[in-house]
Amino acid sequence: MSDKTNILFILTDDQRFDTIGALGNNEINTPTMDSLVNNGVTFTHASIMGSMSGAVCMPSRAQIMSGRTLFHAPHDLADTLIFPEVLQDAGYTTYGTGKWHNQPSSFARCFTDGAKIFFGGMSEHTKVPVNDFDPTGEYPKEKIYVGEKFSSELFSDSAVDFLNNYDDDKPFFLYVPYTAPHDPRTPPQKYRDMYKSSEIGIPENLMPEHPFDNGEMKIRDEQLAPWPRTSDVIQQHIAEYYGMLSHLDYEIGRVLSSLDKNGFAKDTIIIFAGDNGLALGQHGLMGKQSLYDHSIRVPLIITGPGIPKGEKTDALCYLLDLFPTICDMTGLSIPDSVEGRSLMPLINGNDRRIRDNHYYAYKDIHRAVRNDQHKLVEYSVNGVRTTQLFDLDKDPHEMDNIANDTKNSKTLEHLRSELTRWQKEIDDPTKFV
Repeated sequence: MSDKTNILFILTDDQRFDTIGALGNNEINTPTMDSLVNNGVTFTHASIMGSMSGAVCMPSRAQIMSGRTLFHAPHDLADTLIFPEVLQDAGYTTYGTGKWHNQPSSFARCFTDGAKIFFGGMSEHTKVPVNDFDPTGEYPKEKIYVGEKFSSELFSDSAVDFLNNYDDDKPFFLYVPYTAPHDPRTPPQKYRDMYKSSEIGIPENLMPEHPFDNGEMKIRDEQLAPWPRTSDVIQQHIAEYYGMLSHLDYEIGRVLSSLDKNGFAKDTIIIFAGDNGLALGQHGLMGKQSLYDHSIRVPLIITGPGIPKGEKTDALCYLLDLFPTICDMTGLSIPDSVEGRSLMPLINGNDRRIRDNHYYAYKDIHRAVRNDQHKLVEYSVNGVRTTQLFDLDKDPHEMDNIANDTKNSKTLEHLRSELTRWQKEIDDPTKFV
């Protein structure tokens, strides 16, 4: 990378890993995301580490910004080094727009400019309460106003305005975190009409309800559809979800077109990611408050100068690995506080793996660990212990619990030991094994 390498970081809200046409979803229309897949490296097994609250996106974003693990990344990012600060210190102009879910004080540390900044958690897409950039960093509530456009268009306009008017010699970091496709799933009619509910494929692991109490059966997200979950209701939700994503894809395309038109594309690394997944009927769930793949796996694509085109890696990685990756890409030292691991050895093809397994946590009720083939999920809900073990090679939809089969006892014992090791390593205070 050159000293003038720019960074465009696009983050979507509640986008599941399997919602991009070029990655095998034949139902969805995502030409912009497809172009990113075709022009960069896709991490097909990227994930979040989990959450200690129902608002999964808040800790996810905190881990991205800090490069720290779940139990070490405060939601407000107070007293925690975050990567836009490192870029600022290295001479970058840093511009932010869209959803910032980690308090105004941490945003003020990150960015030298910005517009249409949303400090809330969720809102109606046509009535997003936003702030203009405040150089004092105070962001008083009386300065909040309602954006006049659909959220994806509103934030894309802000990014396009920045690119159209940027004439500084310094490299830039442009951060564009959208609120789509998070509910309320109300895409513009043109994009809703792209998908007929009756033609949407029914998830293989659709269930009328979750087979046991996982401790989050009545949380807000789970009340977005009635029980029992039925095919027609789930098809409607997925159609609306796809409509949101296709509209978002178009708006991201406008940003990339502006990047190219203004001559920045050849010098810009593009990072595209989702902050967490979503169930939408799978396992009888609607939200992301679980440790099944549909809720923890996310899209992650990196393109730009020096990045191979059209490559995919199934190496296990976390979104918190992006901090050290950005440092490596820009020639900056990785701070000691960072716990993530750089993805550059995977991008360059020097390594096939950066970790042997992954650890996940949700509140004090779910814990999981997985390797390339198996995944163990442990539940502790109101004194009731439940164990699930899945062979992901044979059962990618996590439907066949093989924990009670004695021939899997060694696998179960090994994964439980790994779960305990991870808990000690990342200071997880909840004991499960």
